Amino acid sequence: MRILLSTAILFTCISVSYSQQEKSPKLVVGIVVDQMCYEYLYRYYDRFGDGGFKLLMNQGANCRNTNFNYIPTYTGPGHASIYTGTTPNNHGIVGNDWYDRTVGAPVNCVDDSLVSSVGTHSNYGKYSPKQLKSQTITDQLKLTYPKAKVIAMSIKNRGAILPGGHLSDGSYWYDYATGKFITSSFYGDQLPAWVENFNGKKEVENYLKQDWTTYYPIESYVASGPDDSPYEHLLEGKTTPTFPYKLSEMLNAGNGYSLFTYTPFANTYLTDFAIASIDSEQLGKENQTDMLCISYSTPDMIGHAFGPQSVEIEDTYIRLDQDLKKLIAALEQKVGKGSLHFSLPQITQWYLFLNC
Repeated sequence: MRILLSTAILFTCISVSYSQQEKSPKLVVGIVVDQMCYEYLYRYYDRFGDGGFKLLMNQGANCRNTNFNYIPTYTGPGHASIYTGTTPNNHGIVGNDWYDRTVGAPVNCVDDSLVSSVGTHSNYGKYSPKQLKSQTITDQLKLTYPKAKVIAMSIKNRGAILPGGHLSDGSYWYDYATGKFITSSFYGDQLPAWVENFNGKKEVENYLKQDWTTYYPIESYVASGPDDSPYEHLLEGKTTPTFPYKLSEMLNAGNGYSLFTYTPFANTYLTDFAIASIDSEQLGKENQTDMLCISYSTPDMIGHAFGPQSVEIEDTYIRLDQDLKKLIAALEQKVGKGSLHFSLPQITQWYLFLNC
């Protein structure tokens, strides 16, 4: 089985990937790293191991002059533009939120009052792609090959819903009330058994019993500014924005499950969920092309809280590099191992295809 890995930020670049293939891929994996700056690949290069970012950079076509042709570059418009291949004036996702004159109130880009939460009693599941006016590449895949399977996931609801499109077989996101992955009735009446089983492991609770310390000795983080910076956000339960982050103590200070999303462990949690979906949904096992969409939202949350010069963001990308290595290794093992090819068009948000 041939494997092709490539990265692209807009679908106009996909032809670079497909032109290298003689037959349709078994699985396409799209990854968006929310708020990833192009410079991080080079600033943290010496901090990365093998098999993650370096694998993509060194074995791929690295396109270094790509640009956004719209503003603002928020999460909602970004994901919609990536997966539809068009701009906000066409796909309708003009921001994360906007004022809706028909209802006389602000709305979120994935709000849907007509659906209900699935997998939780909270309101965090009342969302759908109703506001998305254009078809996504995942929609086109389902329309062309009805038996193809599309699975999408993210910590943020919009990071899962918009990539999955209107015809997703399952789009899942994080519930801030329970720390579990949930969905909405737009996709089905109940969670699949494999999602229930994954949630039953209570991994978030286990992570929140740990401390977030730096992956390497903190004195080696010379690519960042000082750990104690007045420009960084102070999380509840901390007196300074510095390592270590004693999560169990901070949880007791009243943070709730939202605290987890401000740690790089959320990236690992999402990676493990993605790997679980490959076997459970039998992705890449049939004769048609399937698609798995993964959006890493935590780099955006940590980036907003601590900034691009923080030790926290450097440590996040060091750990994300390990998560990508783990994901790629799992895909090779579960779907097929072979020659690797990459295409890496880069702008602020980062997009990866893995075609097997």
